[in-house]
Amino acid sequence: MTDLAFDQHVAQQPDVVASLLGTGLPALDPDRPIVFTGIGTSLHACRIAAAWTRIVTGGRVRPAALDAHDLALTESVQPSDQVVVVSHRGTKRYPNEVLARAREAGAATIAITGAGVNSPVADAVVRTCPQEKASTHTVSYTAALAVLGSLVAQTFDSADLAKALADAPEAMRQTLPLPLPSDAVNAVVTGTPTLVTGTALDAITADEAALKLKEGTYRWAEGLHTEFALHGTPAVFSSSTAAFLIGSPDDGGRTADLRGLLDTLGATTFTVSETGDVRFAETHPLARPLVTVLPFQRLVSAAAGLLGANPDLTHLEAEPWAGAIKAVQL
Repeated sequence: MTDLAFDQHVAQQPDVVASLLGTGLPALDPDRPIVFTGIGTSLHACRIAAAWTRIVTGGRVRPAALDAHDLALTESVQPSDQVVVVSHRGTKRYPNEVLARAREAGAATIAITGAGVNSPVADAVVRTCPQEKASTHTVSYTAALAVLGSLVAQTFDSADLAKALADAPEAMRQTLPLPLPSDAVNAVVTGTPTLVTGTALDAITADEAALKLKEGTYRWAEGLHTEFALHGTPAVFSSSTAAFLIGSPDDGGRTADLRGLLDTLGATTFTVSETGDVRFAETHPLARPLVTVLPFQRLVSAAAGLLGANPDLTHLEAEPWAGAIKAVQL
């Protein structure tokens, strides 16, 4: 492990997730609309929560997962809504504006955020983990997933999701020390761009992985649903593309189709799966979001070391990035 705070947070994740499972949570009404909302990585956690809800209810309940910017400015909140706002620090403008709008509308509110002095104004505030020292967030993402998953399992009485979450920390522990191929790290360093794909829950992980690669390595990456990557976007694939395809037995053979296409174009391609080029431990399908993201976090650290990037600082150590980023109120 390096002296990066990022690496320390990555290593903490199994224990943090385990510590959050089985803790007391506020109640959601299974018969009222649910809106999960956040920005960036927090929105990815919301999308996972919405998908878990659809899956465990067999599609009977289809909650919204909305960007907090849009929910604050252009979407409406109804009195019957239950608004779950996810954030890392509880300080961002639009998540707090959503909470204010929801209170004005008479909606129920739950804020899920990290421990700290900032306290969002909500009917219930659930704390996840201490504030991360790294700007490229990892443990606060999986911690939010643990809380959101527990909330969904509790609301809809899903023993299946509860069991998947209970088993996740061990699968995370087994995944973190798995070998990381040097050619996969080098592909992130040289790829222009790096593509990450997946289906179902893994498609959301692909978006999260691409965001971490951008934040931590300062190189462009894009996350796409595997099927989307086969439509139109092959026009920009080339021999300079580095691709990481999260494989699943339920993908209709599309990961293999995409790999064949990329191989034909000369791209550098890796399958990410339990037995793939880049590996993660076998786990319950519902727990995959907590596990499949881990190899990508490790890729970030390894590639950043070769590129001279710093996942702790996300380019705040250099100009003109520092000045430009700090000038924007988030």
